[in-house]
Amino acid sequence: MNSTKKKLYKLAAICTMALALAACGNDEQPAEDNASNDSASEETVEKDRVLTDALGNEVTIPAKPERVLASYLEDNLVALGITPVAQWSVRDGDPQEYLQKELESVPMIPHDLPFEAVASHNPDLIIMDSPGMVEGGKYDQYNKIAPTYVIGTEENNDWRQELLTIGEIFGREDDAQKVLDDYEGKAEEAKQQLTDAIGTQSAAAVWLVNNSFFIVSDNLSSGAVMYGDLGLTVPSVVEEISASATGNWSAISLEKLVELDADHLFLINSDTNIEDSAIKEELWQNIPAVKNGNVYEFGPDTAWLYTGAVANEQIVDHIMGSLVQ
Repeated sequence: MNSTKKKLYKLAAICTMALALAACGNDEQPAEDNASNDSASEETVEKDRVLTDALGNEVTIPAKPERVLASYLEDNLVALGITPVAQWSVRDGDPQEYLQKELESVPMIPHDLPFEAVASHNPDLIIMDSPGMVEGGKYDQYNKIAPTYVIGTEENNDWRQELLTIGEIFGREDDAQKVLDDYEGKAEEAKQQLTDAIGTQSAAAVWLVNNSFFIVSDNLSSGAVMYGDLGLTVPSVVEEISASATGNWSAISLEKLVELDADHLFLINSDTNIEDSAIKEELWQNIPAVKNGNVYEFGPDTAWLYTGAVANEQIVDHIMGSLVQ
C-alpha cells in the first residue's frame, strides 16, 4: 500500500506541474494577441504626409484636414464631398451660385484672400490654385497661417489634373478618379447624341456683362466642354480670337459678333436688369444664330463661367437640353 500511495503522490505531483505549465502557456497567449492587435492598430492610424507641390515646396499635409481653405478650387472639393471652411466670393460678396446647394452655409472670403481674413478662419490646410496667388512673398505669409500647397504652375490649370491632385492631397485618389471617369462617360455619351442630333453644326458661348460682350476660348472653361469634350464644331471667329486669348473669356465687339459663323449661340446674360441692354440693338439681331432663333440664354448664376467636374456636368446638361430634342 505504501508503494502504491507513493506512486499516486508522484502522479498527482506530475499532473499538478503539467496543469501549472499549461496555465502559464495560456497566460502568455493573450499577451501575444494584444501585442499583435496593438501593432495592427498602429498601422491603421493616419499620419501626416509630406507632399511636394507644383512650386517645389515640401508641404506637410495633416492626417485629417478638417478646416480647408481652397479658393477657386471649391468645385473639386464639392465633387469629392469635402466642405471648405470658407468659399471664394464673386464680385461684391456674391457666391458661386451653382455650388450653393452644397456650400450654402459656408462663409465667404474676399477674392484676393487678405491674410487677416484667411487667419480668421483658422485653416489647418491652405490650397492655392496658381503661382500668381502666392507671388511677392505671399507664400511665406500664408504658410505661417497653415501648411500651404500650390496646386499648379499655370493661371489656367487643367481641371482634370487639379481634381486628381486634390484627391492625392486628401488621400482619396480612387474617389477623384471615379469622379473623372463618371464625367468622361457622361461626356462621351452626350457627344454621340449630339452627333446624331445636329451632325457637325457649330456653336459658341458669349457672355454679356455691363453692356460688353466676351466670347469663350476654344480650349478653356465652357469652350473646352463644347469643343474638346462634346465635339461641337469651332466657328472661325472663335478660332481667330482664341489664337491670342490670354484668359477664359476675351472681349469681342458687337460688330465682330455679326461675323460669328455659329449655328448655335449660348448667351450668358448678366445684364437682364439693364433696360438698354446690348441685345436689343439692331446689330445683335443680325447675328446669324440670332436670326435663325438658335440662341439659348442662361444667367450668371449657372456654371457657364466656371470649370471643374461639377460645373462641366451642368454645362453638358444645358447643352443637351438646348440642342437635343
